[in-house]
Amino acid sequence: MDYSFLLYVAIILLSTKVLGLITRRFKMPQVVGALLAGLILGPAVLNILHEDIFITQVSELGVIVLMFTAGMETDIKELKKSGKASFVIALLGVIVPLAGGFLVAHFFNSPEFSEGATASTLLQNIFIGIILTATSVSISVETLKEMGKLNTRAGNAILGAAVIDDILGIIALTIITSMADSSINIGIVLLKILLFFVFVVVAGILCYFLFKKYMEHYQKDLRRFVIISFVFCLLLSYCAEEFFGVADITGAFIAGVAISNTPRSKYIASRFETLSYTLLSPIFFASIGIKVVLPAMSSTIIIFSILLAIIATITKIIGCGLGAKICKYTNRESIQIGMGMISRGEVALIVATKGAALGLLSNTLLGPVIITVVVTTIISPILLKLVFRSKSGDDDSREESQLAKGYEKVLDYTTTERNS
Repeated sequence: MDYSFLLYVAIILLSTKVLGLITRRFKMPQVVGALLAGLILGPAVLNILHEDIFITQVSELGVIVLMFTAGMETDIKELKKSGKASFVIALLGVIVPLAGGFLVAHFFNSPEFSEGATASTLLQNIFIGIILTATSVSISVETLKEMGKLNTRAGNAILGAAVIDDILGIIALTIITSMADSSINIGIVLLKILLFFVFVVVAGILCYFLFKKYMEHYQKDLRRFVIISFVFCLLLSYCAEEFFGVADITGAFIAGVAISNTPRSKYIASRFETLSYTLLSPIFFASIGIKVVLPAMSSTIIIFSILLAIIATITKIIGCGLGAKICKYTNRESIQIGMGMISRGEVALIVATKGAALGLLSNTLLGPVIITVVVTTIISPILLKLVFRSKSGDDDSREESQLAKGYEKVLDYTTTERNS
């Protein structure tokens, strides 16, 4: 048996923590340090760590737990209020980047760029736009949690829009891939998405009432609720991906929302926070950087990469920000929501890989996509920190206060458990 994975985990945990502390010292979110750790240690720079099955699977578990805890910390009433607004924000957050990506690709794409791709130039250009529609909300969630801003009006809008963005992205990806692969049926995919929402509503309602009733009878051993909650989260994540073709993180988030209003939900969330902080989250964020492998690129490709990254950033801010403004959010909140949807992260990489397999993306254009993913993933938490900064400049004291309150809650719940 190969035990090298133990060394890899140790290196990841140490490097993400050290760089996280360094970035925090420069008034940036610690998640930026974790992303940089993976980038520096991965094939793109030092080539010490490589993506393998263990890191891939643990990182997937990490993002599931991250979105599950985000769901548990979500205010359902506020989420309901932002329902229509989230749809408008997500819709414009898909349309504007898609148009921007298509136009950039249209002006740059040439036979030299298309080498290796089997689809027509038009489909390739559309696919570049679809890659830009992706949103990796996990980066924003971690940043907002770190700042204590997740449960704000803008934070709830970002969460709601990200879930809808995922569904709209699947529909757009299905339409373009069906044009390149005749075996994919658009009607079946749309039916699966509709059935998914029916499934999660029924599962969420059943979970809420069963948990509430179960907790009334078994209040002494609170640890069993943590295990049952995790089982529910994993099952919903599995069903979302396996049976309905929806991202597993969407299932995890909805599982968290279902549990959020049950008794002891804060206790359950505190237990998952510990698991996420000590192991799963560092591996997940580092894995994004480890995935990055930059191919050799010409000067034209570099210019295209820079423009694509700029367009990817601006179009999300304009699209989502405009959607928020239409739905009567303040100027400040609209900018915050736009910034919160910038990160493409692992979602864009997955979409790009799928497109490359179907001949929709050439190896030459894979480099600019990777650069765009790296740029948007790193600047997103930095920009979020700036736009959420209070006018009085007391963000650091607020963050420390939030952390102190969090530790107090964990201690309170631990004491309650022991007393029971």
